[in-house]
Amino acid sequence: MRRFLPLLFAPILAALTGSAFAADAPPTAQFTDRVDVREVLLDVLVTDRQGNVIVGLGPEDFRVTENGKPVDLAGLSFYSNRKFLGSAVEAPHPAVPAVSTNAPLENRYFVLLFDDVRSLSLDAPELLTQQLQAARKAKEWVGKLLANDWVAVLTYDRKLKVQTDFTRDQRVLVGAIQDAVSGKDSESEWPSRIGEGVGNAPSLLARLPQGKALRDKTESIYDALVVLSKATTPIVGRKNLLLFTIGFGQINSFGQYLPDPRYYPQTQAALNDANVAVYTIDLTLPGTEHKLSGGMNQLAADTGGTYLFNFVSFLTPLEKISQENNGYYLLAYKSERPAGAEGYQKVEVKLANPEFKVKAREGYSYGKSRGES
Repeated sequence: MRRFLPLLFAPILAALTGSAFAADAPPTAQFTDRVDVREVLLDVLVTDRQGNVIVGLGPEDFRVTENGKPVDLAGLSFYSNRKFLGSAVEAPHPAVPAVSTNAPLENRYFVLLFDDVRSLSLDAPELLTQQLQAARKAKEWVGKLLANDWVAVLTYDRKLKVQTDFTRDQRVLVGAIQDAVSGKDSESEWPSRIGEGVGNAPSLLARLPQGKALRDKTESIYDALVVLSKATTPIVGRKNLLLFTIGFGQINSFGQYLPDPRYYPQTQAALNDANVAVYTIDLTLPGTEHKLSGGMNQLAADTGGTYLFNFVSFLTPLEKISQENNGYYLLAYKSERPAGAEGYQKVEVKLANPEFKVKAREGYSYGKSRGES
């Protein structure tokens, strides 16, 4: 068994106190009620069946519910990493007019995380070959990224390793990807390396534990994902985690995948809270059926990503991820809860037009359980 190892919101605290006095009568008892009012910000990807981004949607095109109850959207914005020109490709359905949009140009954030399979190479040498092929195509892929794309490269091999912090330098990224699949111990974890980067690059290292502390806090890949998620929290916007792995989770006596109840719920919550969408990229050979794929599919679905498998070239899933992240909608609404309450709230997003595909996070944590200490 391998253990595997949202919404952003701006909290607004409102204290509501009401009192009433009847004329010519003693004052009635004062009523006091305190609630937390939070603005939930939910990024949503909308594409056609070919993966092209749909532009031109309005609030009336979305159906957002909490516990089956509809919520009223307070705002909707569209953000893109490029200027759309309003062609039939961007708006292929009559329900969405062909429009040009001056949406704000957004940075995109990608984290490549290789769940190292070198320890399995004696029993399954094809996995190491697949990992090397994934690295080769990832090097091609970074050469096609846009000027406003930031990429970081990490590995997991009994602990989390940062091969490079966020950068736009393609030469650095190619070297980091090679180091990742070669099993190189990263030197960038040391305090003297923190702050190195290109221009105003966002930083994972600035928020990650250092040295032995990083090793101690990432003993399982579940732990690694939680720690990594928290390190991305100050970065505003959607973060895309591209996880190259062969799967994770538990297998019961009937050969069925089960999420590990000791680790999975808090891992999902941490990813959702940090606005991290996980794209799980299967390292097994095309056509392979394996039970741990259930964990890869669940994690992707729960965080607004995709489980990608059964492809000939690793460039195929990488290009698909880039394509569907060319633009997204940011939905905003208010959520009220009793002051001091904490927990996890599930959210469902649907579209009025069923021909379009929608991806969004499954929920968000609120109160102290968000782990922001």
